[in-house]
Amino acid sequence: MDVINVDGLNKFYGKGTTQVSALRDVSFAIKQGEFVAVVGASGSGKSTLLHMLGGLDKPSDGYVHIDGENLYALKEKDRAVFRRRKIGFIFQSYNLIPVLNVEENIQLPMLLDHRQPDKAYISDLIHTLGLHDRRKHLPSELSGGQQQRVAIGRALAYRPAIVLADEPTGNLDSANGREVIELLKLAVNQYHQTVIVITHDMNVAAEADRVLKLQDGKLISDTSSHGRGV
Repeated sequence: MDVINVDGLNKFYGKGTTQVSALRDVSFAIKQGEFVAVVGASGSGKSTLLHMLGGLDKPSDGYVHIDGENLYALKEKDRAVFRRRKIGFIFQSYNLIPVLNVEENIQLPMLLDHRQPDKAYISDLIHTLGLHDRRKHLPSELSGGQQQRVAIGRALAYRPAIVLADEPTGNLDSANGREVIELLKLAVNQYHQTVIVITHDMNVAAEADRVLKLQDGKLISDTSSHGRGV
């Protein structure tokens, strides 16, 4: 089943002679449970694509379907609710709430929705992430690697349709970076999540099932981890 379907995606900034094409006719599909890396040089369109997939910025034209929903056919308010419930985000800078403890930060998407968290699932998630003895700690009391684990937990808490990770190892040393990638792979294998990682690190990309490569806003290759075209 395709959980992401992107068709003819374009994003232009500016007009006339000053117009810049950030994405040009990008199309692909991603199945549920895939671990996909998006790579490319600075300015290739990686971040723009992430914003399109995450419902953060409207395309100039083209379609983004997430879990069967035409993302940009939704009204802005409905898209915000869809984003909170169906799309998990992991950022390089963690973006944790400093006055909330580990458990509260992980449960935040549901708390914002005034929904009761699944305590058994949240507890299992916290144990899986190795945060049980830190569950009542504030972000300021955690290491960078632990903060990123909390961010991963928050992204997984709602059991979203997709998880988008934007350079998730960028602020971490190699050991903690490796741990984060292993946890993302665990999310795919244990929780059947669909994970898309935006990265410039080819060591990270090598861990993915598929690698999408962008260049000058175009999708120039789509290969499996075994090097075959998809």
